[in-house]
Amino acid sequence: MMNNPIQIAVVGSGYVGLVAAVCFAEMGHSVICVDNDDRKVAALQGGDTLIHENYLPELLERYRNTKIRFTSDLAEATRECDAIFIAVGTPQSETGDADLSYVEAVACEIARSITSYKVIVEKSTVPVYTNEWVRRSIERNGVDRNLFDVVSNPEFLREGTAVADFLHPDRIVVGADSDRAAELLSRIYVPLTGGEYYQRPDAIAGSCSSAAPPPLLLTSTKSAEIIKHASNAFLALKISFINAVSNLCEATNANVEQVALGMGLDGRIGPKFLRPGIGYGGSCFPKDVAAFRSVAEHMGIDFNLLSEVEKINTQQKKRFLGKVRSALWTLRGKRIGVLGLAFKGETDDIRESPAIELVEMLLAEGCSITAFDPAAMKRTQEHLAPCDTLRYVDSAYEAAKDADALLILTDWPEFAALDLDRLNRILRYPIVLDGRNLYDPQVMARHGFTYISIGRPAAYPAREPLP
Repeated sequence: MMNNPIQIAVVGSGYVGLVAAVCFAEMGHSVICVDNDDRKVAALQGGDTLIHENYLPELLERYRNTKIRFTSDLAEATRECDAIFIAVGTPQSETGDADLSYVEAVACEIARSITSYKVIVEKSTVPVYTNEWVRRSIERNGVDRNLFDVVSNPEFLREGTAVADFLHPDRIVVGADSDRAAELLSRIYVPLTGGEYYQRPDAIAGSCSSAAPPPLLLTSTKSAEIIKHASNAFLALKISFINAVSNLCEATNANVEQVALGMGLDGRIGPKFLRPGIGYGGSCFPKDVAAFRSVAEHMGIDFNLLSEVEKINTQQKKRFLGKVRSALWTLRGKRIGVLGLAFKGETDDIRESPAIELVEMLLAEGCSITAFDPAAMKRTQEHLAPCDTLRYVDSAYEAAKDADALLILTDWPEFAALDLDRLNRILRYPIVLDGRNLYDPQVMARHGFTYISIGRPAAYPAREPLP
C-alpha cells in the first residue's frame, strides 16, 4: 500500500468514473465518488455496481466505506480532496459535437468550493480546447488562477476489461501545462509506473509487471485531448477498413480472416481491431469519431476520411440485413433467434449497439424475434419492451428453438461454444448467420448448417446444392 496516498474525488459513477474510483482505491488512494443521482449513490453504498464489468464487484466490496465512499455532495468532496477527476458524460449533440454541458456544470460547482490548491482533471472524453474552457469557467466563478490547474488525463478502457485496462495500461497520458499539476498526477500513478502495485500478491493480473511497468507520457493539455480522440478514431478506422475489405472478399470468394491474418503479421499494422463484423458501437467510437470530425471542421480541416468511416459502419448493418433476407427469401412472418444485444461481449452496454439496430430493422420488416444476451437483456427491455413480436428468453438454445434462422450478433465467448448437434435439432431450419465469425464454416457445414458469416464464403451441408 502507498506510504503517501492522495485524496481523490471522482465526479461521475458511470463506466469511466466508477472504474477509476475503485482502481484508485486499489492503488492505495482515498477516494470520494460523487454522483448527483441519489438512487445511484445509495445503490453503490449498498454494494451494487450497476454495470457489468469484470473485477468491479470484488473491488467495490473490498474498498467501499473504507478507501472509497459515495456521496452526492460535490462541495464537500472538493474541499477534502487534492485532485478532482471529472468523469461525467459527454453525449453527442444533434450536430455531432460533444455536449459539454455536464462538464461545464461540474466545473462551475467545483469553483464554488475551492479554498486551497486543487488539480481538476479531465477524465471524460472531450475535444481539444476543453481544458481552456474548464479553466475559464472556474475563473469566471471568482477562483484565483493560482488556486487550481486543469489537467487532461484521458482513459483508454475497453468495456468488459476496464479494470484490468486501468491497472495494466499501455500508457498513461497526462496533459499538464504546469509542473505542479504534473507532479501531483505523477504521484497518483506511481504505484503503477513505479511497479510497486504489481508486486502485491493480490494484484489484478495483466500485461504489466514490476519489471515492465506502464510508461507515463507527459504532454501539453491540447496534445492529450487530441491523443484520446485520435486513438479512438483510428481504431474505428481499422474496424471499418477490415469491414470494407470483407465486402471485397465476399465479392471475390476470398476469406477475410486469411487476409486479416496476413495483414496483422506485419508489425507496422498489427492484428488488433482487424476482426470483421456488423460494425462498431458502444459509448465511445460512434460519438468520438463524430466529435473528432466536428472539431476538425470547426478548425477548417478537411477530415472527410472520418465521414467514410461512419458511412462504412452504417452500411455494414444494412449489408447484414441483406444477408438475412437472401438466406430466408422473405422476412415478414419469419421467426428469428438472436444471440447478443450488447454492442460487444463481456458488457451490458447497449449504447449504439449494432445488434439492437439490427433487431429494430428486423422488427420493421415484420419478423418475430426471440432474443438472448448473458448480461444486456434488462437494459434492452428498457429500450425495446417485450411485445407480441419481441420476446426475451433465458438461454441461447431457447432463442434458437423453432427459429427459421439464428443470428449471432455479439461476440460473447459462450456463443462460440454451443452444442452444434443440439442447435441443429432445435432450429426449425438449420440456418445460422454469424455477424461475429465465431465458427469455422467447414465445421458448421459438417454439422448440417447453412452458415453465412462476414467476408468468408458461405458454407452449406452436403445435401444442399450450392446456388
